[in-house]
Amino acid sequence: MTLHKEGKGTLISVALGLAILNLGVFALAGTGTALYVSATLSLVLYALILNFFRYIPLKHPLAERNDVVVCPADGKVVVIEEVDETQILGERCLQVSVFMNVFDKHVNWIPVNGIVEHSSHSAGRFMAAHLPKASTDNERSAVVIRTEDGHRVLVRQVAGAVARRIVTYSQEGDACRINENMGFIKFGSRVDLYMPLGTKVHVQLGQKVEGNITLIAELPKKG
Repeated sequence: MTLHKEGKGTLISVALGLAILNLGVFALAGTGTALYVSATLSLVLYALILNFFRYIPLKHPLAERNDVVVCPADGKVVVIEEVDETQILGERCLQVSVFMNVFDKHVNWIPVNGIVEHSSHSAGRFMAAHLPKASTDNERSAVVIRTEDGHRVLVRQVAGAVARRIVTYSQEGDACRINENMGFIKFGSRVDLYMPLGTKVHVQLGQKVEGNITLIAELPKKG
């Protein structure tokens, strides 16, 4: 197992904090039950955080195709519906959303091959990420990728009730490819995909999906 670069600072800070906590418990209570409980809970918490920052460099077998949409994150599909995306694209789209809980790896992947034509960050609230209003009201970052065929795919990173930091690597003008990291969201959140109408979806509501592994959809043919 390797760790994502975004986890290094957090893991060092948590390790120091837990060490200080347990030293405090030892100073107050010695080596009794209190220290045993504190040390056990500290190990469990640290193991959960290590799991959160797990990272496996993956290669998708369809990465060279320009019509596929690969899952941008580990989690569960919580939305598949047509919506009017008025904030950025200004058109009716097919939305597929993946909710990540605190046990999922939280690295975000580039879902399609193309050029980044828009990248922005919006301040907002921190309500539970599975709620419908989270997409428009929560802290979020948005990246629009234009494919070789001219399709625009919007990827929105949405903070959740616990998440307080969204990292987005993709910037306007960048060439981006499937298999590349798009960013990272820390501690519980979701990623929304907005694709053109006519896109063929390959996942179902409630399905467990994996970042840069699960095939989300195929974009419509231009012609």
